[in-house]
Amino acid sequence: MKAIITVIGKDTVGILARVSDACAKADVNIVEVTQSVLQDMFAMVMLVEIDKSNIGFDQLRENLEKVGEATATKIHIMHEDIFNSMHKI
Repeated sequence: MKAIITVIGKDTVGILARVSDACAKADVNIVEVTQSVLQDMFAMVMLVEIDKSNIGFDQLRENLEKVGEATATKIHIMHEDIFNSMHKI
């Protein structure tokens, strides 16, 4: 199963590293990443595999929210199925 992680906030050093570290600690595989810096704003979307994660989805969400607090960013994760359903009309 896959999930989408989005990160938005003021650009600072180490955002990608901290999000990646949280994923690695949870055995979440990062499949694809796209990121942009628009003036001083950071935006990133990650496609990750969560089926081999050593923690539950809710715990992963909490861990990523803590990273968001530490980096002054807003981090959101959703299952790929929900993401795809939201974008089908």
